[in-house]
Amino acid sequence: MLHVEDVRYRAGGRPVLDGARFSLAEGHRAALVGRNGSGKTTLLRLIAGEIECDSGAIRRARTARLALVGQAAPSGGRSVRETVLAADAERARLLAEAETARDGARLAAIHARLGDIAAHAAPARAAAILRGLGFDARAQDAPLDSLSGGWRARAGLAAALFARPDLLLLDEPTNHLDLEASLWLAAFLARWPRTLLLCSHDRALIDRVATETLHLADGRVRFHRGGWTAFARARREQLARDAAARERMEASRRRMRAFVDRFRYQASKARQAQSRLKALEKMGDPPPPLAEAPPRLEFPEPAPLAPPLLALEGVAAGYDPARPVLRGLDLRLDMDDRIAVLGANGNGKTTLLRLLAGRLAPSAGALRRAPRLSVGYFAQDRAEALDSRRSAVEHVAALWPDATETAR
Repeated sequence: MLHVEDVRYRAGGRPVLDGARFSLAEGHRAALVGRNGSGKTTLLRLIAGEIECDSGAIRRARTARLALVGQAAPSGGRSVRETVLAADAERARLLAEAETARDGARLAAIHARLGDIAAHAAPARAAAILRGLGFDARAQDAPLDSLSGGWRARAGLAAALFARPDLLLLDEPTNHLDLEASLWLAAFLARWPRTLLLCSHDRALIDRVATETLHLADGRVRFHRGGWTAFARARREQLARDAAARERMEASRRRMRAFVDRFRYQASKARQAQSRLKALEKMGDPPPPLAEAPPRLEFPEPAPLAPPLLALEGVAAGYDPARPVLRGLDLRLDMDDRIAVLGANGNGKTTLLRLLAGRLAPSAGALRRAPRLSVGYFAQDRAEALDSRRSAVEHVAALWPDATETAR
């Protein structure tokens, strides 16, 4: 189905892919994993033909239909339902032709083909996919441009699933999904009958869906059978073997070096010392470890505050005083609490976080904060609020003007 052969690609003078090669058989479901910046999205775009590689080749079945669901969201004035139905290009084309066809034989052929592809069941199938991804009946009829970026991304994912391409490329499909939609997607993809290449950091999703894992690092792809758990175990074992091999090589080098240093100027041992010296030169340096150094993040230790940090008693909150999203909320947060907020979209998770962050005032009840409490808040739309002309360091410098360049 797909063959990536010795692909090389550079961006901004930096090698992103350096001899990447792998094959993906028809009907296999592979996960593409690797650190951010390793080139996963670039590789998907190369496979989709959106960009061209510098050298090498990417080959896929000539008649295979391909769909790439990237991190950009679709837009337009059509409804969500219409957008999804239009993703089946053959069905849309045949229905349009049936409206204008006058030749009886051609019309019969059109309707026969529509029957073969179960076109009559398409609206129900599209609705089922949209429901699984969290769209109720009202949201399915909403224009795309009236939705947030996250919901439009869901619509794009639904369209790709509905189209049933022969090769489906998914780039972080759970980024904008809540827990229920993520679980539905995992179950749906686990039954996906065609070829799938999934780029994700969701380990549970990879374990449930993938039959093989492709690890992208240092511009190359390494193949592992199974999902994330099998990959992580195999990688730990490989790293342990490599570390043992490096240690054996270093021990051998130390012994040979010690022999050379001790006997190279003794006539009786000079020949043996010279032989070991040549062996050392041929041996070269030990291979570097494959393990990728994890990023180091240091957070300042907060000063202890008198409990509770936050206390809510009978709180109501929302955006319309007549229709609060949250009602009768009683909650207490202390220094050692670690809390996850779960719930379907629209249940008020973001409203609750905005309330706790001080971005939203309660419309009823009491909310008490500890003196000197400082709250950090990362919103869903934070990336959209960033200035694309600034570098990461410039963004931090604006928030931390007194820090040194090294600290930033």
